[in-house]
Amino acid sequence: MYNSTLCYLENPQGEYLMLHRVKKKADINEGKWIGVGGKFEAGESPDECLCREVREETGLTLTEWRFRGVVTFLCNDSGSDQYMYLFTATGWTGELAEDCAEGSLKWVPKGQVAQLPIWEGDRIFLELLAQDAPPFLLTLDYRAPGGEDRLTRAVLNGERVR
Repeated sequence: MYNSTLCYLENPQGEYLMLHRVKKKADINEGKWIGVGGKFEAGESPDECLCREVREETGLTLTEWRFRGVVTFLCNDSGSDQYMYLFTATGWTGELAEDCAEGSLKWVPKGQVAQLPIWEGDRIFLELLAQDAPPFLLTLDYRAPGGEDRLTRAVLNGERVR
């Protein structure tokens, strides 16, 4: 089990900054569109990890962000279970990097994000962000028979939603 952060930067035009994961080898997210973020380093708090990961992947320094929830991922692959601290951000300084080691960065209208290749469980928490839900606990269970990466169960604040 490890800890990570994920952030959706929101611009005034109603777009999220999305990362198309196409550059890393053996990437569990290969081909998917996600927000920006990554794994905690030793001794980091969630907000420290958030700010470091956003800076490393985008070149931007966050000045305003909001905690949105904790997502627990349960996966077949041992060691890939994780607690992910989810954030949105509306303030930053700097210029967006032209290159990201993880993939391609693109501003995408919020209403079009669900049409991209994204994880099934991401649709659940993206809808919660769209509803401006209060901070939540979401468990996404991807432990499917045969090692498939499909969502088999989702639990939101203790109640099954799928």
